[in-house]
Amino acid sequence: MTRPDPHAPHGPHAPGAPPAARRAAPAAGVNLPALRSHNAALVLDLLRGAGEAGISRIELAEGTGLTPQAVSKIVARLRAEGMAAEAGRRASTGGKPRTVLRLVPSAGYAVGLHLDRDELTAVLLDLAGTRVATHRAPLDLGAPAATVVAAAATQVEALLARAAPPGAEPPGGGGSAASRPPGTHRAEPPGRTAPVGPATASAAGSPGPTAPTAPAGSAAGSPRRAVPAAPATARTSEGAPAPAADPPAPAPPAPVADPPGPGGPAPWPRVLGAGVAMPGPLDHARGVPHRVTGHPHWDGYPLRDALAGRLGLPVVLDKDTNAAALGLALRGPGDSFAYLHLGTGLGAGLVLGGALHRGARTGAGEFGHQVLQLDGPVCDCGERGCVEALCLAAVARGDVAEAARVLGTAAGNLVGLLDIDRVLLGGRVVAAAEEAFVRGVAEVVARRGPVPVAPAPGGPHTVAEGAAQLVLAPVFGRAPAAPAADPAG
Repeated sequence: MTRPDPHAPHGPHAPGAPPAARRAAPAAGVNLPALRSHNAALVLDLLRGAGEAGISRIELAEGTGLTPQAVSKIVARLRAEGMAAEAGRRASTGGKPRTVLRLVPSAGYAVGLHLDRDELTAVLLDLAGTRVATHRAPLDLGAPAATVVAAAATQVEALLARAAPPGAEPPGGGGSAASRPPGTHRAEPPGRTAPVGPATASAAGSPGPTAPTAPAGSAAGSPRRAVPAAPATARTSEGAPAPAADPPAPAPPAPVADPPGPGGPAPWPRVLGAGVAMPGPLDHARGVPHRVTGHPHWDGYPLRDALAGRLGLPVVLDKDTNAAALGLALRGPGDSFAYLHLGTGLGAGLVLGGALHRGARTGAGEFGHQVLQLDGPVCDCGERGCVEALCLAAVARGDVAEAARVLGTAAGNLVGLLDIDRVLLGGRVVAAAEEAFVRGVAEVVARRGPVPVAPAPGGPHTVAEGAAQLVLAPVFGRAPAAPAADPAG
């Protein structure tokens, strides 16, 4: 009699299968290595959900639909890689106490970059999704693309230096990226950036010249109407001067992948990749921006590949609103919602049936360029009467109530078209008058039905943290593996 494959799940599509197995079951015809990676992602997701209390192997088998033998093999591999560890023992009703396991959050990190039109925000998340470091700096998205890439790479190096434990030294101490161990980074003197070694993590899937640290060049065109480009000092969402770097998140775990050796310094953070979020439209699959509103010179520029080459890391590119929506979907219920981001522009991230909706050409969510007034003011996209143009014009006049009414009208159209469950608002313009925007939008949307309107959680880091989740979510089977540039070419 043929023995069943211990690595195969017990019918994840069959009635009664565990929810985790049904949610992330692979398509028919998947090869064995891919299936094993998928199964490891299921186990990692349950380990992360269990927190510090941990979870037993039996519970892992029940939650994934895998056999106990398969779970034991996956756990052994994850422990060998430093991604899982024992969390103690739990009393048993019969037999010996069960060993419980937990995720090791410091075993890997993801960088999240939000490239706005006048500011860059960078965050570092650990495997548990906890923000352990933040860095902000002025940015001019209207500068030449290569200049922006160089500036972004410099800020990532600054972020990693900020996150490193006291006394940490990058392994190898210097030399080229190829001469250093995988997943390590070398700190450069201020104003310089060097390629960094590619990160490696089996569960994560496929994985310098002088650069400015101030705003990248000068604007190629006029600033946005309602939100002027940031001067030499970064600005908060309320318009007040802000420091170049935020304080780190409260009480973060030490960002190290492994304990330091006897008498040796703590190692540099092990980075799995970088997610980059910027205004659209863009091609997520190819990692190439299109004609970004107000900055058409980005059209066709290979941003994902260029930044991967500078960082030596896998890089994923997506729209700012999509990244934010992904991060919000991972925090909350798997429903249908729209995230509306009003800052230097206006866009939407759509989650339908619990899944991020990008569209066949990854162009969904260009919410700001639906026309509400045929003879309205000219928008930077070339059309007349776009929601974005009307909203930003009202904000520039100081008429927040009118801006909220316009935004609510467009949001109501979205509710009627897609039958979504809720509307979340974010972006610096909303943050500056959050109560007025939520109230004004809710009043208009209520005419379409009982759909709640609320501010998006996450504050000014919503987009950057969502960008980091472009790298982390596939590790835990919570999103399909995103197209990423190979830093090795």
